[in-house]
Amino acid sequence: MISKQEIMNFSREFGLRPDIIEKDYVLGWLLAGIFNHSALKMKWVFKGGTCLKKCFFETYRFSEDLDFTVIDSEHVREAFLKNAFAEIAAWVYDQCGIEIPKETIRFEVYENPRGRHSVEGRIEYRGPMQQRSSLPRITLDITDDEALVLEPIICKVHHPYSDSPEEGIQAQCYAYEELFAEKIRALAERERPRDLYDVIHLYRHADINPDRSLVAKTLDAKCRFKGIDIPTVTVLENKPERVELESEWANMLAHQLPVLPPFYQFWQELPQVFAWLSGDAAKIESTPYPAQAGEDLAWRPSSWAQPWGQKVPLELIRFAAANHLCVDLAYKRSQRLIESYSLRRTKEGNLLLHAIRHASGEHRAYRVDQIE
Repeated sequence: MISKQEIMNFSREFGLRPDIIEKDYVLGWLLAGIFNHSALKMKWVFKGGTCLKKCFFETYRFSEDLDFTVIDSEHVREAFLKNAFAEIAAWVYDQCGIEIPKETIRFEVYENPRGRHSVEGRIEYRGPMQQRSSLPRITLDITDDEALVLEPIICKVHHPYSDSPEEGIQAQCYAYEELFAEKIRALAERERPRDLYDVIHLYRHADINPDRSLVAKTLDAKCRFKGIDIPTVTVLENKPERVELESEWANMLAHQLPVLPPFYQFWQELPQVFAWLSGDAAKIESTPYPAQAGEDLAWRPSSWAQPWGQKVPLELIRFAAANHLCVDLAYKRSQRLIESYSLRRTKEGNLLLHAIRHASGEHRAYRVDQIE
């Protein structure tokens, strides 16, 4: 198990509470245990916002639960789940020392609105922070009542901590297009802040180029399975839940993010998502600033959050760039408001932050080791 100090270092780098970082760490090992379990490995399909963050790209939203669609209906039985997770808890403890007390493993089978069985699971753990009372908890949402439209894929789980297994951690996941479609369908059904946040990041992310028509077809299949119409911006705007979506934005997201982006910024981008999805408009792509003399053209920063070992928390600046936020930057004894958009490295190994001065619109490059 990693040290408490490592959790604290990540907490500083990411601008989040230590308990949020610890939970992200434990989620990684819990996913490892599930994929290692012979009965669950190929029968459970990871999905949802935690899947997006842990297996596809950095959303900076540190999720707190695990969502799965299971292929075998026998896996939505309380006795089966308790036994399986007792075995997983023992394996995880042997691998890394995270303790999941057997008496804290609970599963509640309930009837969902469609009359089918789903499960809410809760487990408590003792990790690097070593809480002795009121143990932190992870929630699992498990169902076999879901249309699995595309073939699941095996993904590497992002686990940036020092005890990551040499062979890495893997999970069976929804295909990216299905994850995208599922998030849009979820937004249409319940209009929760986390779904809006994730949908916009799925649309914005430039490193993965999803098949638009496949996302649309998968969304159609999922909506037909649930018996709902394919959503539109107008429908979402007029739903009664729209008011609560905005009012709950801070309450539901603030503790999961370094800084809470404004609601309107995400809501006003939603029409672009639906225009792209329908084929009426191309995805809006930003133009990268040309490479400058002396820059290492072969180097690319990781798309995942990581500790950089700099005197400033560099991931907070990258978070701002991903969420279209400005940064009040202290550099060479003066302050300036910037819009950061690119991290590069010189041939000498110095990190450069490329940005736009908010006041003038001029391009600037800042040596990261000289940021105060």
